[in-house]
Amino acid sequence: MTKSQHIHLWIPELFSTKGGIQVFSGFLLQALQSLYPDSSFSIFLKNDAWEDIQPRVTPDSSYLQAKIYGAGTIPLHLRTLFFSWQLLSKAITQKPDLIITTHLNFAPIAFILKKIIGTRYIVIAHGIEAWNIQNPLLKKSLQNADLILAVSNFTRDRICQQQVISPEKVGVLHNTFDAHAWEIRDKPTHLLQKYGLSPRQKIILTVSRLVTSEKYKGYDQILSVLPILRQSIPDIHYIIVGKGSDRDRLLQIIQQNNLQKYVTLAGFIPDEDLCDYYNLCDLFAMPSKREGFGIVYLEALACGKAVLGGNLDGAVDALCQGEIGALINPDNLQEIATIITKILSCKYEHPLMYQPQRLRQVVISKFGFEHFQQNLSNYLSSFLN
Repeated sequence: MTKSQHIHLWIPELFSTKGGIQVFSGFLLQALQSLYPDSSFSIFLKNDAWEDIQPRVTPDSSYLQAKIYGAGTIPLHLRTLFFSWQLLSKAITQKPDLIITTHLNFAPIAFILKKIIGTRYIVIAHGIEAWNIQNPLLKKSLQNADLILAVSNFTRDRICQQQVISPEKVGVLHNTFDAHAWEIRDKPTHLLQKYGLSPRQKIILTVSRLVTSEKYKGYDQILSVLPILRQSIPDIHYIIVGKGSDRDRLLQIIQQNNLQKYVTLAGFIPDEDLCDYYNLCDLFAMPSKREGFGIVYLEALACGKAVLGGNLDGAVDALCQGEIGALINPDNLQEIATIITKILSCKYEHPLMYQPQRLRQVVISKFGFEHFQQNLSNYLSSFLN
């Protein structure tokens, strides 16, 4: 990439909410600015308002080096229309050399710009938003993208099969994480006291938004197998971190099955406190079946924790085909119960599960920021040259 390159980044939001796409987008911007310090960046944020953005634009912030446009103050029913107009008008005026959109719903605007002014564009595909696409314009936008980067092989394969796109046109750029934010510690005494737990108790943890559309994360499955687990581990405890509209339904399930003593709904936990929760558990379990990747798996592994995920989605990539975690059929309750019991009884066949420092080293080497940045560089170098 030459010094005069101008890059547009189109992102749903960076600051107003936190999810997989937001975290990925933040790391993508950081990597791009590190790789191409002489390039200029314009960042377009659909749902962030200036009050979300302003605290981050400080003299030592990388955001100060970019032009930032936030559409979050526009009424929701007009925001999509305004944001589309903003992307079109600014691109026609600024004529960027490359557009990268971190949500594929923005791809049709990039496709229109390619037709008008010839701008090349890259689309990032994460998870369920990339599956079963019916919109004809969105389909055509993906087929005409210069490059699609999927966060997992699972998402990549689904896009190629469903949209009839050549595999050569779709690469894999796995999610990354901040290794410095997650570390191995003893079980936090303050959390043991807060929840009335013993250091010797076996604790399972899930971190997920609690909304009906994300029931696929698998917390229902863990609740279902708790009575089975208690037969061999009587004082087992399950903690679910996250908030959302599904909480009342979960409370009802817990009460109906007399699990009040064995389950804690911890609610929303700030990022700065989440590391303590990972270190509190003995097993991080999220037997999902529609996860695009699952950054939470990496965070738990960086804390040296045993991890269990589903074998039907992007968790297969995050757990390296079972090399660094247990993969199970998320629809098989008996298998879930059996594997969890084995892990917590230190009888699981994979010895790496019980080597915290080694787990941390492996997940950093495979998914750390340096690896992510190098992978991105490889794609952009071959793409732009």
